[in-house]
Amino acid sequence: MTITNRVKACGRIVVVLLVLNGSLLGQLFAQHGGIDVNIELPVAGVTFRFIESNGIKMRIAEAGTGPLVLLAHGWPESWYSWRHQMTMLADAGYHAVAPDMRGYGETDKPAAVDDYDVNHVAGDLVGILDALGEETAILVGHDWGAIVAWTTVLLHPSRFTALIAMSVPYGGRVAQSPMESWQEAFGENFFYILYHNEPGGIAEAEYDADPRGLISRLYLSPNSPRVQPAITDPLRSAGGWIGRLGAPMGLPDWLLQEDLDYVVSQFENSGFRGGMNYYRNFHRNWEITEHLQGAKIKIPVLFIAGSRDMVIAGAEKESLTATISRATEDLRDVVLIPEIGHWVQQEAPKEVNQAISDFLTEIHANP
Repeated sequence: MTITNRVKACGRIVVVLLVLNGSLLGQLFAQHGGIDVNIELPVAGVTFRFIESNGIKMRIAEAGTGPLVLLAHGWPESWYSWRHQMTMLADAGYHAVAPDMRGYGETDKPAAVDDYDVNHVAGDLVGILDALGEETAILVGHDWGAIVAWTTVLLHPSRFTALIAMSVPYGGRVAQSPMESWQEAFGENFFYILYHNEPGGIAEAEYDADPRGLISRLYLSPNSPRVQPAITDPLRSAGGWIGRLGAPMGLPDWLLQEDLDYVVSQFENSGFRGGMNYYRNFHRNWEITEHLQGAKIKIPVLFIAGSRDMVIAGAEKESLTATISRATEDLRDVVLIPEIGHWVQQEAPKEVNQAISDFLTEIHANP
């Protein structure tokens, strides 16, 4: 070997050692609250770190600097549901933060079902503000994140300056427990929320056995073509949920294969039990929020949904406005995006981002 080749070989060894050393130091740094180097960053400009919040370790994704906008995801989702909004908010001069909610992704997953009630999850969101040294934030929530967000701003009104809720409207605390209402309405027929509440972990056992089967059947548009479902009998005794959902014949145009793969990988690693435990607190949440009966949200509110979201069941803007106005004092707008389904911020990111931007401008929240 010539002297030149020896120098090159030594150089390559030094580079390898530096990379390995940097990787080890990076992993130690990540364990103490720094950037999580064990995960490839799937969105340019979005980084990860771990924080302590409300007695648990939470992984947060964040982008940008400026006023804090906190984004709470639903089920079965992760921080990744906000990828389009995070980059927009960062470009507009905000600090966008999207946690893996309690029980999801790389955030801690307490064992007790009661640890997922709305008091705990609201405490997690407030704890994120504390960990980041922020007095207030604008709160955004979709699906279960919206359910949590509506109650969080009532429980902690001094910590949030505005609310953007998506998919799930709120008209105030209902007179009857939602669980009792659904049990009366569905009886012996299948309903996924009742299924999630069955004892013995039946739902997560089904989903853990086939995460891709479930998520690929849910992450579709209203008009996405499907094959005929294996289970058509409405009775619960006929089977679980995946077999009732026709398999997709292709991906919707808003979802890339790598998007689906990433979300599936999150549940392959974390399992579904954490998300199920939110559903198992519907009745408890109703019980422990009796003091919120008649309470109204005073901060500015925006509601966004797809017009074909199954959650709003065909409701139009006028009826949704009337419902939400019962529980709010400053509802600025109800935005329904035509022909869009449940995954509104992913299905129609341009329209959702514009609605968010217009709202933030209207309430003078611009950086």
